[in-house]
Amino acid sequence: MTSLDSRDEVIQAWYMDDSDADQRLPHHQEPKEFLSLDQIAELGVLSWRLDADNYETDQELKKIRESRGYSYMDFCEVCPEKLPNYEHKIKSFFEEHLHTDEEIRYCVAGSGYFDVRDRDERWIRVWVKKGGLIVLPAGIYHRFTLDTDNYIKAMRLFVGEPVWTPYNRPHDDLSARKEYLEAFVNKAVGTAA
Repeated sequence: MTSLDSRDEVIQAWYMDDSDADQRLPHHQEPKEFLSLDQIAELGVLSWRLDADNYETDQELKKIRESRGYSYMDFCEVCPEKLPNYEHKIKSFFEEHLHTDEEIRYCVAGSGYFDVRDRDERWIRVWVKKGGLIVLPAGIYHRFTLDTDNYIKAMRLFVGEPVWTPYNRPHDDLSARKEYLEAFVNKAVGTAA
């Protein structure tokens, strides 16, 4: 009997279809093809399930922040009513891009999709709901959109001062991209036999 991973209740991942329908839809392939959180961890995507109702006093969050050096924290609410210039921002979030630092998001309310590429450039949709914390490694191409509920409140964490710079694809010349490929893509390809 396999033990259930409690993270599955707040974070799910699956391969996406190629439809250009509303980006806020789940975009499951037919048949649906889910991935485990351990499988996306092989791409450098880390995840935790935390107590979003008590994030101010959550000892698990405190341990994660201390062990990973996340010294800066703020909140961002993404919805038409609360995000200035919403239409422009949601389109820019959905442009495929990378960052030179990790992207750390802890969903304390609502939900949304983080899409990442696998080693074969296929899109994986990662649905993060209240209580889910996700870390996208520096150099991974990704994008973000809301789901059909149109709301997420996320804690944003950083090592040191926040850096917001997205580098839209292609930016394969950046050292963060080269380091990501070496750590998670090329190494895995080299070990496959």
